[in-house]
Amino acid sequence: MPTTSYAFVMLCAGIGIPILAALNAALGGRIGSPVAASVVLFAIAFTSALAVYLIGGFKAQASVLDAPKHLLLAGVLIAFYVLSITFIAPKFGVGNAVFFVLLGQLISAAMIDHFGLFGAQINPLSMTRAGGIALMAAGVFLTQQA
Repeated sequence: MPTTSYAFVMLCAGIGIPILAALNAALGGRIGSPVAASVVLFAIAFTSALAVYLIGGFKAQASVLDAPKHLLLAGVLIAFYVLSITFIAPKFGVGNAVFFVLLGQLISAAMIDHFGLFGAQINPLSMTRAGGIALMAAGVFLTQQA
């Protein structure tokens, strides 16, 4: 797949994050429970992922039971994200919530790349990269000024 295709798919995923936040927050408000809304979201997400897995004919190369247990933390992190955005977005604003998520993503992505954490490709944090991250963080800050 060409790099532009990867960029496009990730752009679409990024577009989906605030939409996910707004929709799930609204569902939580409508049914009176952010936790129940999150459970519904995960049930639909699981069903969708399972359908793609089955239709795509993907085969697991090894057992999940053989994987290092720290890799399963990803499930806890996505639950934390969905639960926190569903609770906080209605009170803090979807924009505010997502902008702070973005800031956290910039920080953690830079650390993961710099140290090659979790098997990621190492991409050292140069002064240019750090400056770009700082500029993006400043942009996030400026968007929050009314």
